[in-house]
Amino acid sequence: MPEMVGSVTRERCDELVKLGRDWVATMSGAQWRLGDAALEIEPMCPYGGTNSFTEQIRRIHAESGGIYGSPRVHAVLGREGARMGPQRGERLMREAETSRISPRWAASRAAIPRPRSLRTRSSGTSPHSPRTGCGSPTSR
Repeated sequence: MPEMVGSVTRERCDELVKLGRDWVATMSGAQWRLGDAALEIEPMCPYGGTNSFTEQIRRIHAESGGIYGSPRVHAVLGREGARMGPQRGERLMREAETSRISPRWAASRAAIPRPRSLRTRSSGTSPHSPRTGCGSPTSR
């Protein structure tokens, strides 16, 4: 009785393996040839690239007077047709040093006094403190 591999003979299994390898080689070669032909039709051209995105981010940030953060810059880039994810925009803004806090925002925040309760931090472990360390009031 001939040696069986699964439900086929060893010879048929070898033929199928060889046929499968030939198909893979043919398909891989066809994919490479198709890719080469596509590059001849339309060479790879930059659709933005990091440098042009950084330039666009700097321009948008400057046009906004330094107010726009990464979400707004990402929205403006999207309206202009740039395809980029929000995380990439945040990273490029950090690298371009355009993600600083706006001087207008900082000036408006400096004029607002902080409430006294936010100025000091109490651990709540004093025997005279009405709170415990976990933040819940104690019963007296």
